[in-house]
Amino acid sequence: MFRELLSIFRSDEPLGRMAANFSRMLKLANELTVKAGDIYFGDRPTPDERTEVYKRDVKVNKLERKIRKQVIAHLSVHGTSADLPYALVLMSLVKDAERIGDYAKNLAETLDVAGVTLPDDELVGELREIRAGVESALATAGEVFARSDQEAAIDLIRQGRDITHRCDVLLTRVARSDHNAATTTALVLGTRFYKRIGAHLLNILSSVVMPLHKLDYYDEKLLEGVKDRS
Repeated sequence: MFRELLSIFRSDEPLGRMAANFSRMLKLANELTVKAGDIYFGDRPTPDERTEVYKRDVKVNKLERKIRKQVIAHLSVHGTSADLPYALVLMSLVKDAERIGDYAKNLAETLDVAGVTLPDDELVGELREIRAGVESALATAGEVFARSDQEAAIDLIRQGRDITHRCDVLLTRVARSDHNAATTTALVLGTRFYKRIGAHLLNILSSVVMPLHKLDYYDEKLLEGVKDRS
């Protein structure tokens, strides 16, 4: 599945054009996540900054609908049975990218909902490191497809799994902290949103290392076997 999917991402054929739209979608989701993090860890956003977040989210959603329409039209008119697995992969990818955009938008809204400013303490410091890991992986994911770098995809999956574990540990620490209810709510929501953004990125990365029926599956032995064959 890996080599065939990469050939589609570089193709001028209809599925290749759909994949190009997906690449734009992932880039927008990355920009949205970075902007949402700036808002979450910074000062209250200006009206223009908030509008920019919503505009990017709308663009992500429009691209999702466009790709779905392209997939259906292609399968209905020009598609073959050989195209079906890759069309299904793209449908899965675009949903994950759309969810990244949604969670980023939610992250940008968190402090307004909680009505607090984040403290400068160890818990927030850990969440900043989680943010850096998520944003770094998102920024790299598009290049993984472009470079045909299967090994990099596996490394990002492992990093993502570590970030997921760190989020779980941080949630426990926040729950046992002395912060008031509003601050605790803001930290829990921020941690959960970063965990979900990371999880959907893991789903996307799995598409370049796993066969279709094992998307979203990260068994370490399978990853080792894929890496050994690369």
